[in-house]
Amino acid sequence: MSLAAPLDRSAPAALDPESAAADMAAVRVWLWAVAGLVFLMVLVGGATRLTESGLSITEWRVVTGVLPPLSEAAWLVEFEKYKQIPQYTQMFPTMTLPEFKVIYYWEWGHRLLGRIIGLAFALPLAWFWIRGQVRGSLRWKLLGLLALGGLQGAVGWWMVTSGLVHRTEVAPERLATHLLLASFTFTALVAIAVGLKRAPAPSVAEARAALALRRPAAVLLALVLLQIGVGGLVAGSRAGLTYNTWPLMDGAFMPAWAHMTNLEPAWRNWFENVAAVQFQHRMGAYAVFAFACWHAWRAVRLAPGTGAARRALALVGMVAAQAGLGIATLLSVNGEIPLGLGLAHQGFAILVLGMAAAHWRRIVQST
Repeated sequence: MSLAAPLDRSAPAALDPESAAADMAAVRVWLWAVAGLVFLMVLVGGATRLTESGLSITEWRVVTGVLPPLSEAAWLVEFEKYKQIPQYTQMFPTMTLPEFKVIYYWEWGHRLLGRIIGLAFALPLAWFWIRGQVRGSLRWKLLGLLALGGLQGAVGWWMVTSGLVHRTEVAPERLATHLLLASFTFTALVAIAVGLKRAPAPSVAEARAALALRRPAAVLLALVLLQIGVGGLVAGSRAGLTYNTWPLMDGAFMPAWAHMTNLEPAWRNWFENVAAVQFQHRMGAYAVFAFACWHAWRAVRLAPGTGAARRALALVGMVAAQAGLGIATLLSVNGEIPLGLGLAHQGFAILVLGMAAAHWRRIVQST
């Protein structure tokens, strides 16, 4: 599904240009609203993780799971199911029913929001489709997004199952996959919404600059996505609870090699070794910031005063702010990650991703 391909905005003969423009405006508003819901979903997912709530519901009930337990007896049944998994027996053996209700509601809210997003996408899509407001290649892009939403639900349950038998938490690589899929969906929503609004015709100089900036903008977008994925590994392995100093880790820029390679088989170190995962995330942040600076310098040099230059400079500032949030979160850990800072760090990462996606899409429109 190419997000950069020109969109088919051709209207039926009976549809005047003003009506066609109004149709596209309505579709854009809808896509931005869904993107906002996905952003909220990422925040709720982060809160679910930080409050250790993600394993509180041990079954996937697509229909009956819409409602939480409605009686004390039903609550006791759910609590007994939770007591059977390692997280309860090894981490929270003294948990009370009122405490269980708190973590249950976090996970239930997360799943309910997923259902709401599905309806908020599928129902308007059907309405716009029937009325002829989405046409051509746009139809297939939106159907692809609908399929991604269904896949996200399945991946979410696949993630949860990894923590129900032999672990006290979900597998880091599955959590990272879940987060990456949500991030890619958000990226696609932003890119399509931005692309539905016609940009002013660029000058010859702007078009030439856009050609030179198109690939670097795509690389920057990919780097942000990759960094979010590594952040998912940090969250899944609880690597943020260790090495709570900056810029050094355990008194050195790079932890001892023996500490980063002590898991067997060796591939597990990339996903579960707390020293290796946190080091990867730090290096990723430096790489994203360095590339964003180079890209901004090139944009200002090739297209001074243009939207591309302004967006590139804004991205440098946003990446720097995100790095600052990450450092503040790391230094504030005292046995647990502060909920507010942790959510700010995760949420702002998605905002950086959205800006990178919009920047890339606008450059594509100018080429």
